[in-house]
Amino acid sequence: MEQNAVQKEAQHLAHGNGNGHVEVNNWAQPGPAAFDFRSDVVTTPTSRMLNAIAATSLLDDVFQDDPTTNKLESFIADLTGKEAALLVLSGTMGNQVAIRTQLLAPPHSVVTDYRSHIMEWEAGGVASLCGALVKPVIPRNGRYVTLEDVKKHTVISSDIHSCPTKLISLENTLAGIILPLAECQKISAWARENGILMHLDGARLWEAVAAGAGSLKEYCDCFDSISLCFSKGLGAPIGSIIVGDKTFRERARWVRKSIGGGLRQAGVVTAAAQVAVEDTFLGGKLKACHDRARQISELWQSYGGEIENPVETNMVWFDLEAAGMTSEKFIEEGEKAGLRLLGGRLVVHYQIGDEAVSRLETLMQAVFKGKKLNGSVEIPAEKMQFPTE
Repeated sequence: MEQNAVQKEAQHLAHGNGNGHVEVNNWAQPGPAAFDFRSDVVTTPTSRMLNAIAATSLLDDVFQDDPTTNKLESFIADLTGKEAALLVLSGTMGNQVAIRTQLLAPPHSVVTDYRSHIMEWEAGGVASLCGALVKPVIPRNGRYVTLEDVKKHTVISSDIHSCPTKLISLENTLAGIILPLAECQKISAWARENGILMHLDGARLWEAVAAGAGSLKEYCDCFDSISLCFSKGLGAPIGSIIVGDKTFRERARWVRKSIGGGLRQAGVVTAAAQVAVEDTFLGGKLKACHDRARQISELWQSYGGEIENPVETNMVWFDLEAAGMTSEKFIEEGEKAGLRLLGGRLVVHYQIGDEAVSRLETLMQAVFKGKKLNGSVEIPAEKMQFPTE
C-alpha cells in the first residue's frame, strides 16, 4: 500500500469521543519514546513497519505455512551463519525455549553470569521449566566472564554427589558491556572439548556487532543456540528469534508449542521484525546510538558526575549516589524536565535525539547546580521503574 493509504487505513475514532473526530495512528513519529531513556524496548514502531504489516501474508506458522515468517527465519539463519531459526514471542521465551531444548533431562546445571537475564529477569524459568541448577559466576574483572571464571564454576566430574554442567549461557551485551569475541571463542573451544553446550542470550548482540567487536557470524559460531531480540534496540513492536542447527530448531518448535508460543497469522509479527533488522541493524542506526551515549556520559562527567560502567554501546550508568541523588528523586526531577527515566541507567535508542539530550543537560544542571525545574511530576517514581529487562 502507498504510505498515505496506510495512514488513512490506520485512522481510528478517538477513545471516548462520539462526535466522529478522527485521530491518526502514531506509527509515523516516535512520540514519547524520543524522551524515554528507561530502556530500548520503548521505541515506537515505524510507518515502514506498518506498511510491512499491512502487506504481510496471513498464514499459519504452526503449520509452517506463512511465507513472511519462513522468509524471516531463513534470512536470520543466513545472517548468523546457522542452519535454522525459529520465531519466538520474546527474549525470555527465546532463552527458555533454547535452554529447555538443549537440556534433555536432569541432573544438569547451567553456568551463567550472576547478573544475567536468565538469572534475574525470567521468573526462575530455568529451574521451573528445565529443572536445572543455575550456578552464578561473578566476573573477577568486574565486567564480563572469562574462561577462568567459567572453569571455576563448571562441574565436569562423574562424582554422583555433584550436578554436572551441561550448558554455559553467556549474555552479550550485558549492562551495555561487550563480551569480547576472543573470550567467547576461548570459552567455546574449552566447552566443546568437554562436551558442554553453549547458549547466548544475544538480545543486544546487535549492539556488540555495531560497536565493531566482531561479526554476527563470528559470534554465533561460538554457540550452539542464540536468542536475538527484535523489540529492543531494533525497534520492532514484538518478537525474538532463536537460531541453531536443524535438529535444535525442530525440538525447539515442540518446546515452543508446549508453552503456548505457536502463532497463527505470524506475519503481523515477522513482517515488522524483518524491517527492524533491515532498517536499524543493517541500516547502521545503532552506531549513532553509541556515539550519543558517549556524548551523554561526557556531558555528565563535565558537570562533575561519575559513571559506574564504561560506555561501550548504548547504555550509560550514572553514579547517582556519588552525585548525592536517590534514584527516586532523579526520576522525579527527570519528569519535571520532560524525560522518562528508570534511575541511574540510561539506555539510548535510535529515536533519542538532540532535544532529549538538551533536556538531560537541564536535568544535570538541576542535580549539580541546583537549578529549579518548572515541570510537574505526574507519574510516581516507583511506576517508572518497570521491570522489562
